[in-house]
This record gives sequence, structure tokens and C-alpha cells, in this order.
Amino acid sequence: MAPPTPLLAVRGSEGLYMVNGPPSFTESVAFQRDSGKNCKAVAFSKDGSLFAWCNGEKVNVFNVTRAELLHSFDLPKTVCLEFSPKNNVLATWQAYATAKDGTAGVPNLQLHDLRTGKCLKSFVQKKMQNWCPCWAEDESICARNVNNEVHFFENNNFNTIANKLHLQKVSDFVLSPGAQPTKVAVYVPGSKGAPSFVRLYQYPNFGGPQSALANKSFFKADKVTMLWNKKATAVLVVASTEVDKSGASYYGEQTLHYLAASGESAVVQLPKNGPIYDVAWSPNSVEFCAVYGFMPAKATVFNLKCDPVFDFGTGPRNAAYYSPHGHILVLAGFGNLRGQMEVWDVKNYKLISKPVASDSTYFAWCPDGEHIVTATCAPRLRVGNGYKIWHYTGSVLHAHEVPADQEMWQVFWQPFLDGVFPERAVRYQAVPGELPRAAPGPAQAYRPPALRNRPATSSKLEAKADAPQGPAQVRTPQNALQNTVPAMTTGDPEVDKKIKNLKKKLKAIEQLKEQAAAGKQLEKNQVEKIQKEAALLKELEDLELGV
Repeated sequence: MAPPTPLLAVRGSEGLYMVNGPPSFTESVAFQRDSGKNCKAVAFSKDGSLFAWCNGEKVNVFNVTRAELLHSFDLPKTVCLEFSPKNNVLATWQAYATAKDGTAGVPNLQLHDLRTGKCLKSFVQKKMQNWCPCWAEDESICARNVNNEVHFFENNNFNTIANKLHLQKVSDFVLSPGAQPTKVAVYVPGSKGAPSFVRLYQYPNFGGPQSALANKSFFKADKVTMLWNKKATAVLVVASTEVDKSGASYYGEQTLHYLAASGESAVVQLPKNGPIYDVAWSPNSVEFCAVYGFMPAKATVFNLKCDPVFDFGTGPRNAAYYSPHGHILVLAGFGNLRGQMEVWDVKNYKLISKPVASDSTYFAWCPDGEHIVTATCAPRLRVGNGYKIWHYTGSVLHAHEVPADQEMWQVFWQPFLDGVFPERAVRYQAVPGELPRAAPGPAQAYRPPALRNRPATSSKLEAKADAPQGPAQVRTPQNALQNTVPAMTTGDPEVDKKIKNLKKKLKAIEQLKEQAAAGKQLEKNQVEKIQKEAALLKELEDLELGV
């Protein structure tokens, strides 16, 4: 039997709809378009059989396989949704608000039984960051961070806390993927001169100092990102400081650490100084790729001994994406880079293609391991919104641009479980494309998105903008460039205030750029303001995503 065709969900001011994947690219008739302009939250289940969305009136749950609506929940203010791994529970989160008299607000995190439609449990969850409980793959365990403790529930019984992990102040944790036994990586930030540390445990053995499987402590960490490999044998930890005291980087300093469940730990030695833009595990669990160093950035594949296996040299890149089967790796430069991609056969370390996806704010592999989607989405970029579907050999098979007066907020593939799509041999010859192949043109002066499609000016601004001295975008590792929802509150007044101020600054920059485009000579401080745009956009994106 032929494998299925993944759907592509599209969310924007034109509503929410689904497009059939390669080769047809027609709108799916199985999912009826929701034409509302207030669709804030969407999610597929892990196996892709269920789809949930909130349209500003209700949260709807749709069975994609059978093309039928399963449930509608009266939760109009929902801004986040997530399915449990086996489709037994739907978690929904609404922005937390206190009552007008100042008393505590109502619980805003709900867990719904998808068989009965009943609410299993409600919790108060003030912050959007890490709002969703985490499940083990078989749903035997579910965990959430409460007041610096990790609370564990078993078999979706949320009325009884089955276990607690209590360290000084656990600020983050990640459950291991895959089968039992479940392991837990926890992060405790340093305080009063003590170092930060990450520890690995095997559930439910949390008692005493000898119970940890592995431990790694380090200074210089305001936040960390912890990444398990697929086989749950090791964790990579990217530790970041908010400020680089040497003044070398706007984005602070990052270090990369390795912890194995067997107890070994190491600092991954990166041969070039500068930010760590991205780190990604290969699906084979025995290699990982790091993109790092001041521009042009280096990219290197390391083994489990943290020894370099292959060095890709330097280039304009800040992201790494392994294909679902792990046989192809895309190195890309998005955000404030120009969208160059390098597609590599990682078994032979041979370059397959070098397509360019200008102004992309999003990238994702199709579950079939053959196709890719790149997209330009609002609010990151409000002009030229649309998406392209590529074959990894560099051919554009389908392109869709939304009308100039509309916005596209998000696109994403319907997921599938491992094994649904067979791994195919790597091709080097470009497949026939629906559109002409974008050949790399002669190098031109970089023009900020707001100045494109306008007459060139002799403004000094563009000469300045072309200088490659600025830092490239640092993104949350293994977290494809995310798209944020339309304006809303995060549930944290301080964060909302910061977001408001950043938007104010960005608006002022936009006005300066328009003046420059009209030929006005800008002052030195105004040019410097414009050069901060990429950093401000990154900061805004992180705040809106709750990073």
C-alpha cells in the first residue's frame, strides 16, 4: 500500500485550511476551511490523526482520518493547545487573569478526556512558558513544574500526585522520548556564587545524592536548552548568559555540554569563538550537528565522544535541520541572513543542492523525508507572506503567496509516526519543478525587507546594512523558526510591557527606513537604530513565544 500524503495546515487572516501535500497541492476537501480571522491556536496529534484549533469561539477537535468533528469545547480564549502522545488527553491554556477585585483568577490550564469530552482536571498556570504538562510516550507518566518542584502523575490520574522531584529550585525539566523506563533531565540555576547544574534521573528513583544517573555543573548560565536524543541515551545542554561580559556578542555567551545516561559528561569543544546558533541531534542518536561562531559560522558534526566527525567549513548559516530519516542535513541562514540553504547527504558528506529561500521565517521537513516547506509569516515579516514547497534537490514544486492585504501566520505539516514513510536513496539530480529553479544571482547589496520592491536610493543606510558585522539570529536549538500568534497577552504584565516597548521601537525603525527610502539623509544615531532591528525582532519573538 502506498504511504499517505501529508497535509499542510495554513493559518492566517484568510482563515484556517489544509492543503494536500505533493504532488497535488490542492485544498483538502476533507477539512472544511474555517474562515474566521481569529484562529489563534492549532495543533496536530503526534500521529497526525487528530487536529485541534481555537477560532475565538470554540476549541474544536477534528478526526482527520475519518473527516469528522469529535468535540467542541466552550473555551474561546484558548491560545495554546497540545495533545498527549496517545491521543487520550487534550491540554488547553488560556491567558491567566485575576478577578477585578484582585482575588486569584480561575484555573486556566484544562486537561480534557478525548474519549468522553469531560474535563479531567484544571490547574492555575500563570506563565505561557512551559505551560503544557509533559507525558512519557506511553502516557504512563505525566509531569509538570509547580513552584520549583516537578510533580508526577501516573496513568492520567491527575487527582493524585504520584511522585515529586524536589531540588533547590528546579526551573526546567525534560522527559526522555521513547519507551520505558522514562528518564528526566532537570535544570537548577546557580545562586549565591554556586554553579548551575543539569542532572539526569530515571523515574521514580529521585532519593538521595547517589540516585542521579549523571550530573553536570557549570557557571555562566542564565537559561538552558536541554535536548534528548531519540534513543534517550544522552542529553545536549546549551547554556546561555543574557550578556557577554567581554562585549564580543550582543546575544551573550553560549556553551555546549554533553551528558550521557551512563554517567559521562563533557564540554563540547567548539573550534571557533562566538554564539551557538543551533544544535540538532541526528535521528540516529549517535551524532549531532552544531552551528556556531561569529559570521561566517562554522558547522560541525560530532560523535558521542564529542569528537568532530565532519566539518562543513564556514558559511552564512544559523540553523541545522536533519531529515526525519537522518540521511539528509540542511544548513540554512534565516532571520537576518539571506535564506541560503545547503542540502547535504550525511552518509557520504556530499553536497546535494544550494537553494535560496529569501525572507523565510520558517522551515520544516515533510514527514516523507523528501520535501521541505519554507514560509514567510507575520508578525515576523508582514510583507510578501506565503510558502514554498521544495524537493530537497532544490526544485520548487509549489509556491503560494497571500494577497498583499492579507497575512499568513503559520504553516506546518501533519505529522506521522516513525516507519510510515520508507527511507529512499538520496538523489542528486534535481527533480522537475513546477517553477523555474532559483539560480543564485550576482551578489547585490542587502536591502532590508521594508525597502525591497522600492527604487534604490543613494542612502548611506544600504551601504551600512550590507556590512556583515551584525550578529546573526540565535534561535532556540532544534526548534524550527517559530511563528507567533496575533497580539495577545502573555499572562505576565512585565513581559507584556517589554513587548509593547519593543513594538514601539520597531515602529520607529520602520518610519526611519521609509524616510531613508524616500531619499532623506539619516543621522548617525538613526542609522545605528536601524542596525538594531534584527536584534529587537529576535527579542520580541522570544518574548512572544515565552522563550
